Amino acid sequence: MAADRVTQRVDTISFGEAGSMDLHVWTPAIVPAPAVLLVQEIFGVGPYIRSVAERLAEAGYLVGAPDIFWRFHPGWVAEATPEGTQASIGKVAELDVNQAIDDCGAALTHLAGLDDVEGVPAVLGFCLGGTIAYGVAARFEPSACVSYYGSGVPALLDQLASVTCPTLFHFGSADPYIPGASIEALAEAAAAFPHMAVNVEIAGHAFDNPAPMYHDEAAARAAWSKTMAFLSQHLPVRSG
Repeated sequence: MAADRVTQRVDTISFGEAGSMDLHVWTPAIVPAPAVLLVQEIFGVGPYIRSVAERLAEAGYLVGAPDIFWRFHPGWVAEATPEGTQASIGKVAELDVNQAIDDCGAALTHLAGLDDVEGVPAVLGFCLGGTIAYGVAARFEPSACVSYYGSGVPALLDQLASVTCPTLFHFGSADPYIPGASIEALAEAAAAFPHMAVNVEIAGHAFDNPAPMYHDEAAARAAWSKTMAFLSQHLPVRSG
């Protein structure tokens, strides 16, 4: 099937008596297509994550973004402001990260089963989603993993051996939430695995987010270019 634009819909993934999770899906102009599971930052599946999904879909990927707060606050969206950050940190405190990783594993399986998807989906996450994407890569079998500044990643070095897919980690050199020593320890440990790479941009936390309190244009452009090159290598889009 071919179309002249990206389309968007919401799929529902059932978890039995626990309820159901929304999976926001963007379908590219040409299908079947490779897929990317896009894991939100703490602000929910809001305008920024939607814009990332559109970027990926315009590049030819089918994208699924799960609502990872669905078990206690479905549809949570907040602005990337000091007030929105504090409110979102409160939501993260309610989140069972292990359960969220499993929920995202179910979303990965859902994407893989769609008629419009070819191959095994990759996983890409930002901030909280960067940690969860890493967890998905360790527990499930995505085709590739891209983790942007996941603050929980350096504390989970014991899971590196469980990640068998090509993996790219992005960090900021001036991230107040992730000490430089932790990033260096991850880079040293990841060096033992040829399928892993650690990229450090001269920036703070959440540098890809366009909000003024976080955004770093040069770092965002550089990291995104590396992300797209990585995906093109490990999950290429077929030409039209």
